[in-house]
Amino acid sequence: MAADFSSLTSTQTWTHTPSLDSLCANGVMVYMSYLSKTELQTFKELLMEKKLLPDSLGITWKQLNRANWAEMVHLLVECLPGALAWNVAREILEKMNQRRISSLLREELEDILPTLEPTDSYLRKTPLSLTKEEYDKIREYKRRVMGKNFLVCDTTVWPGNQADFLYINVRNHDAILPCLFLPRSPQGRQPKIVVIHGIPGIGKTTLARKTMLMWAQNKFYAHKFKFAFYFHCRELNWVGERSFSELIEGQGLRSQALVSKILSRPDQLLLLLDSFEELTSSLITRPADLVEDWNQKLPGAVLLSSLLSKKMLPEATLLIMVRPTSWRGVKVLVKRPSHVTLTGFRRTETLEYLRSYFKDRMKRNQVVDFAMKNTILLSMCRVPVVCWMVCHCLRKLMQKMVNLTEACPNATSVCVLYLATLFPTIRKKLSGSNYQKQLEGVCRLAAHGIWDLKSVFDKTDFQHVKVDEAAIDAFLQVNILRKLEDQGDRYVFALFIFQEIFGALFYVLFFPQRIIYYHPLSQVGIQDLIAMSGSRENCETQMGLFLFGLLNEARAGIVVRSFKCRIGFGNKRKAISVITRLNDYGCYDCSQLFPCLTEIGEESFVCSALESYQKVFLKLRSLKDLQLSAFCLRRCRGLEKVELTLSRAFYQDLWPDSADPTQRTQLRENKIVFSWWEDICSVFETETNKNLEVLMVTDSILEALFIHIVTTTLQKPQCKVQRLHRMLHKNVFRVLSENQHLRQLGAEHTKLGEEAVKSLCIALNHPSVLKNCEATFRDWILLTSNLQRNSHLKAVLLTASPLNIFGVKYLLLSYLKELMLENCNLTENSCQEIALSLSHSKLLTHLSLAENDLKDEGSRHIWNALEHLMCPLQRLVLRQCSLTSACCKYMTSPLKNNKSLQSLDLSFNRLMDDGVILLCKALEDTDCNLLVLELEQCWFTSASCRTLASMLCRNRKLRYLDLSKNIIRINGMLTLALEFFRQRRADEVVLSKKSNKSLDMYTRLKGPEVESDHLKIVEDWNSCYLKML
Repeated sequence: MAADFSSLTSTQTWTHTPSLDSLCANGVMVYMSYLSKTELQTFKELLMEKKLLPDSLGITWKQLNRANWAEMVHLLVECLPGALAWNVAREILEKMNQRRISSLLREELEDILPTLEPTDSYLRKTPLSLTKEEYDKIREYKRRVMGKNFLVCDTTVWPGNQADFLYINVRNHDAILPCLFLPRSPQGRQPKIVVIHGIPGIGKTTLARKTMLMWAQNKFYAHKFKFAFYFHCRELNWVGERSFSELIEGQGLRSQALVSKILSRPDQLLLLLDSFEELTSSLITRPADLVEDWNQKLPGAVLLSSLLSKKMLPEATLLIMVRPTSWRGVKVLVKRPSHVTLTGFRRTETLEYLRSYFKDRMKRNQVVDFAMKNTILLSMCRVPVVCWMVCHCLRKLMQKMVNLTEACPNATSVCVLYLATLFPTIRKKLSGSNYQKQLEGVCRLAAHGIWDLKSVFDKTDFQHVKVDEAAIDAFLQVNILRKLEDQGDRYVFALFIFQEIFGALFYVLFFPQRIIYYHPLSQVGIQDLIAMSGSRENCETQMGLFLFGLLNEARAGIVVRSFKCRIGFGNKRKAISVITRLNDYGCYDCSQLFPCLTEIGEESFVCSALESYQKVFLKLRSLKDLQLSAFCLRRCRGLEKVELTLSRAFYQDLWPDSADPTQRTQLRENKIVFSWWEDICSVFETETNKNLEVLMVTDSILEALFIHIVTTTLQKPQCKVQRLHRMLHKNVFRVLSENQHLRQLGAEHTKLGEEAVKSLCIALNHPSVLKNCEATFRDWILLTSNLQRNSHLKAVLLTASPLNIFGVKYLLLSYLKELMLENCNLTENSCQEIALSLSHSKLLTHLSLAENDLKDEGSRHIWNALEHLMCPLQRLVLRQCSLTSACCKYMTSPLKNNKSLQSLDLSFNRLMDDGVILLCKALEDTDCNLLVLELEQCWFTSASCRTLASMLCRNRKLRYLDLSKNIIRINGMLTLALEFFRQRRADEVVLSKKSNKSLDMYTRLKGPEVESDHLKIVEDWNSCYLKML
């Protein structure tokens, strides 16, 4: 299949403007961000001119002049109680002729006014009174803070001391700072705890240091935070006890009196807490052990826990930086935090970094092309220092004039080749035999650290894995390990990605002289590694991803040459077994599995792993998801159903606001992207997936060229897709007329306009599913009258659509065999017309009126018609139709006299015991041909079980009975069991636990399959009850 890309850049319609939604979730007065710099300045001048701020607060023009829009909102909400802040803002905006923003603020105030909390009185206290000497101490403290944090990129710590190191700000992180303490709805209050989440190296500490720098320069919430202190958690690893006031004094203030004044006004205090992974003691969660007094001497863990829980200094504001693994221990203490996730470089920023690093145009283009085709590597580069590491490695390779794709077939190989440049120094330091033992020890340390959520190691940890001082020094010399400042003999891997790589290497090291020649992983271990290596932003560890990368046998030479070690593949066979079992468990969301399979990249392995997968659920949120899905889907051999979500986030990743600077680059990338989409679509026409019959597109936005590619595939004669859901588009209508296999078109959650209805009428020659469709009365008449004349159409599934009674009449008189009118606003008044039309239908075999408010009187008309039907109706669904026990008396005669009805669903109606007993009396008749009866949640108890048991012993035709979600309990089950044993029917009954799996519309209409001559009873059985019965 070939698509025309030549005009793509000119016809591209998607545009993305970065939104404040994610940064300012639930923020109030966000509309103030719409003001330009000049307009915001005018707003500030009018605010000061009108003297609307209380003089007692001491807000100066200097403070106000420096405030950004979010700080302005914060100042207004904190200084002006309740609705006054909105009213003042609106008054000024009206004077500025900003009526649109003023109107938005008025609407917002109306929404949150019932829940709006007035500012606490202590927040409007007069400023803290300080002596000149104390002011001097604070100014000196700010100078030290500025000196310490001015160069956020520290050139004294690796990799900043590398000659080729390039530092670039992450623009998205800079945009986060102003919004951190924006007041939030519905109370209109500033969050007291803000948690910054992010994987190692993503920039949490950098953001904290920028915050401290801006605070010291009076550029960060200067009206609010008079004092700010940054604490690295390793500072709390003291031996013995200290008070929080001593800790503050140790920051350089050198005055206990000043510290006491600062802590007496915690509302003006900002505390930044970082690096929880370096805390050696566990946090304290028992409330009785937490302490309020900031002068009391405490162990570090108790002090930190008291701050996090707000037992100590509850009015202080906390800014907490955590890794995903550290958050587990922290979240039990913090209450009502606001969350921000750092995502690092966006794809376009990564590509910009690559262009900035490589000055030569030819090399730059070569590297950018290589990176765009390797989305796993590109996503790793969202961590700035990893981006540098990749550039450094690729530069070394290009100096050797090698082909990058051949030298680096996957992301793992790039990281391994970087480490390979460091290992000659390590091998020189260590003797030959000792080198192998030391490498194994470092790998063991790394792997155990990943499993134990540990990244800081002391001498005892190294001794435990038999790593000696010489090895530690060697790894320190090449910056694979780093010694922590002022922490004695405590070490971390310089980059967390190093720990992940060495941890993965531990499970491929090969020792032929040993009885167990490799380090085996358990099946649960492999499953956990796959789960933790998912493609989402905050995945906990990539060790599983690197393990699969190392398991590629064709690329084993890269590892052997790099580390001078032997490798084995004992864990590889076990991985196949685990992946197959994941499918057996019904885990077909492939966002976790596909990255690992793509990284290993072996055709035979991937095909074997996916051999049993019949259903896949793809959530495409990024280009990485698209590439991984394209690679893996093409290697599936037995697919039957594909469910696809192409979200708005995907297009934001593909066509962001800051797109690549040249059309040529953008066009080149689009060609790559659409080739991956073509690979996904080609799955529908391959002989290896000849049983692939269902394509469901959910919650998706499909741009024109994406639609063109998929519909071109669906039109091909070798495409066997029979059921197509949620793809209503003019190109799809052509598929209806040209694809002889397509039997069902689903148009769920679609607004049908007049032109769409006309096109659909012209194209429809096959079954149709219309769910949550909006159309006018005239359009429904047009559609249903066309269906009446359409002799090819055999099934219509219409749900959550307001179909009128005239439309129902047309449908029932058509050539349809299967009709679902689920949740279509049908009432008891509609049933008389339905019954009349039903009595004239000649072909209908399946009818569902589920989720309509038919009531007992409405159902009476349906049952009366059922007794004299001309059509061979086999299944009737009256699920959730507001029926009661009274309707059961209408069923007796129809169930006896109608010879074609075999399946009946009465679930989610209040039939109660009386209704079920009446129903059982009808089913006892030998003329009743019912095979399937569904009574889920019909509100009956064990009182009806004796009659139920009696009916089951007399009725030898019934093959499926659903009793789930009723109140029959153990007494009812015993009654059934004893009756079966008494009648010697126990061997003819199969007990089955109710599945929690949701069914699609067509399966619900068709009903449960009758599999054998046994009676299958479905319940919410406990395992102990099953054993008893």
